[in-house]
Amino acid sequence: MDKDEFVQKVKLLCVMKGIKPTNACKECGVGGSFLSDISRGQIPSVNRVQALAKYLGVTTSELLGEEGPHEEGPAQRYLVMRYNSLSPEDQAEVMNFIEFKAAQKGPETPKD
Repeated sequence: MDKDEFVQKVKLLCVMKGIKPTNACKECGVGGSFLSDISRGQIPSVNRVQALAKYLGVTTSELLGEEGPHEEGPAQRYLVMRYNSLSPEDQAEVMNFIEFKAAQKGPETPKD
């Protein structure tokens, strides 16, 4: 595990959830100093990494950088959350833009 990549991944996932990393660590039970401890070289226990991964909605492997995000990973959830926060008029504009971009790319078979 690369400690800097791990800390950056946690921070990114926290931004996507709209929560401060320290608060996320406290709320999932790993402690507010968890990320700074790792930055200083402390190796976290498997249980603490699992607890944080569960809280952030990713697999432990994703959090450790061992595998890429799944099809419905955090980026997709973030986009849906942001879309849902828009007014109906703004949502219609976003959908129009998506359809415009999709038409530029050409036909594709939709994923189920």
